[in-house]
Amino acid sequence: MKLQRYDRSLINDYAETSEGYLTVRVPITRPGVFPYARQDGTVQMEAKLPDEIFSDLTIRSARSKPITDEHPREPVTLDNYQTYAKGMSHTDVQVEDLKLYVSLTITDKDLIQKVHDGKREISIGFMSDVIAESGSYNGQPYEYVQRNIEINHIAIVEQGRAGPEVAIRADSDAWQIDSGDNKGGTTLVKYKINGKEYEIDPAVKAHIEQLAAATSTTDEDPEEEETEPEKKEEPKKKKTDAVDALLGRLDALEIKLQNTQQELADEKAKQMSADKLDKQVEARVQLISATKPLLGDSFDFTGKTDREIKEAVIATTSKDFKGDGKSDDYIDARFDTTIELVQSNGYSSTGANSMWTGDASQSTDVNTMRAQRLNMRD
Repeated sequence: MKLQRYDRSLINDYAETSEGYLTVRVPITRPGVFPYARQDGTVQMEAKLPDEIFSDLTIRSARSKPITDEHPREPVTLDNYQTYAKGMSHTDVQVEDLKLYVSLTITDKDLIQKVHDGKREISIGFMSDVIAESGSYNGQPYEYVQRNIEINHIAIVEQGRAGPEVAIRADSDAWQIDSGDNKGGTTLVKYKINGKEYEIDPAVKAHIEQLAAATSTTDEDPEEEETEPEKKEEPKKKKTDAVDALLGRLDALEIKLQNTQQELADEKAKQMSADKLDKQVEARVQLISATKPLLGDSFDFTGKTDREIKEAVIATTSKDFKGDGKSDDYIDARFDTTIELVQSNGYSSTGANSMWTGDASQSTDVNTMRAQRLNMRD
């Protein structure tokens, strides 16, 4: 029976198309041994081996797959595609640095905004056969192997220590507890040491318990335990030392990760600020260039906002126009319509073809002048 699984990675960079869509190239999965939590709370180590992840079946399954906002509670199919799909993966699936890469294009406005706001975690939903088969990969032991991996969809999910998959249980027998290697979240479990409760990674807990089992004493020689009570404390001390060492490494890695993410966010913010300034300057220059022939040389653009300039243009065609209480969208639409009308009629701020003001009778005069110009061309 095939089970549904989820893998995760991060969007580190993206680009916008001319249509406003968001395109990004990301690694979506990689080989390794990962802890998965079952519904009953137990953890099992499952291997994604290179032969499976980089197989023709898995590579083909990553092509042209729907992008979703969070994982749906069911596989994405033709029947529910319109409900869940927010974009599509490309067909440029490639293996690079022992990772499976593919480009994605997000076409949903709301999801694009969420990515801009920091929703950057990518999680693939896929089906696979989970086979009971022990072994090791890169020195990491595993109990099960995922085979016949077929990607169903690629979700954009929230980041967090609990991981977004915790709430998606309807059609899945297990969900991945991701490690820090791919910057995802991790579901922590509680573990008591010397009466004090800690929250640690399930894989760390399993490793601690293995260390404790390997160093624990047996009841085969009770006399030795009675005569040498200090030996009974050795396993506990080793257990505590192992936990302290592992927790120290986890804290250091978490701090390093947070610093790196903050540096990336700062650099991205700087770049976006510079790009935004360039766009604002360009838009201002275009506005002045478009309106100066209509407003005339006597009009002073200094210190005026874009809205004030647009209202001045509108007022040249309607002396009674007042922008008070009008929304920016209204002003923009009225301005665009005025510019289009003026350009089509060929008017400027001065001379015989100056812009008109007033009622419909004056509009008739405008049409007469336009007809005269056309006759002159003949």
